[in-house]
Amino acid sequence: MAPLRTQWTRLIRFVAEETSRVHIGQPIDSALDVGYASSKGKPIKAFEIVGSAFDPSAQVTKSVLTVKTLLSPLGREQIKIIRCLGLNYTDHAAEIKAAKPPFPILFIKPVTTLIGPNAPIIVPRVAQPVQEHQPDYEVELAIVIGKAAKDVPEDDALDYVLGYTGANDVSFRKHQMAVSQWTFSKGFDNTNPLGPCLVASSAIPDPQAIPLKTAVNGQVLQDGNTAEQIFNVKQTVAWLAQGTTLEPGTIILTGTPKGVGFVRNPPIYLKHGDEVQVSLGSGIGTLVNPVVEENYGSKL
Repeated sequence: MAPLRTQWTRLIRFVAEETSRVHIGQPIDSALDVGYASSKGKPIKAFEIVGSAFDPSAQVTKSVLTVKTLLSPLGREQIKIIRCLGLNYTDHAAEIKAAKPPFPILFIKPVTTLIGPNAPIIVPRVAQPVQEHQPDYEVELAIVIGKAAKDVPEDDALDYVLGYTGANDVSFRKHQMAVSQWTFSKGFDNTNPLGPCLVASSAIPDPQAIPLKTAVNGQVLQDGNTAEQIFNVKQTVAWLAQGTTLEPGTIILTGTPKGVGFVRNPPIYLKHGDEVQVSLGSGIGTLVNPVVEENYGSKL
């Protein structure tokens, strides 16, 4: 199977100032961290892309648009399912004193968890007070599947990847630790930032060399690299495709490196008014999101 080829290298999705409509485009400045720039209100211009992110024939045009509101690179309606790996970094397994899993640990997230850059991470009432429920950050590399994959060998697995983006798998540790299945504790509405750029797989020939960081209120708490993954991208795609079709629009979150909040002494948890930044290299960029506790004002 031939690898996926796109006309674009870095894809963003946004509301344009010129039209007040949603567009996709390629940032004109190839070195710009669009997520960070957007969070600071800096101007972002992009060449409009005509077509769908999943259409290999989608063209990068010469039409220039100005970003009014930066969105996640894929809309919820484009995403089939979100599959997620837990405990997939050697350094993270070590910090929680867990053995490396012999097989990938899988859980599922609903599409309603997803939000874009600058959108608030909502701590729902069921996960309050935060001191007890410990909302936690997790920077992750996200794989976007671009064509149907089933029973694919590891050596061919990257041929099915459309591109890569960033994610923050916000997790609520009280509910997570209470049961063996993590879908509930990681599945609340509007808790999973995704973006800011979708970088074409052809532009990242080695997804095992991507640096990734988390900072909360400017303090760097995670500083890792995808080289630490227990199951790498090839292995993950091939494993999940065994007997199961990974449809175009499947998102795979690949786990988080060391530095999470709940194992720190004292523990760190996300609370109302915090700002979380998760950053990934290779052109993906930075997701910046505030934390908002649901009905916070009514508790004052």
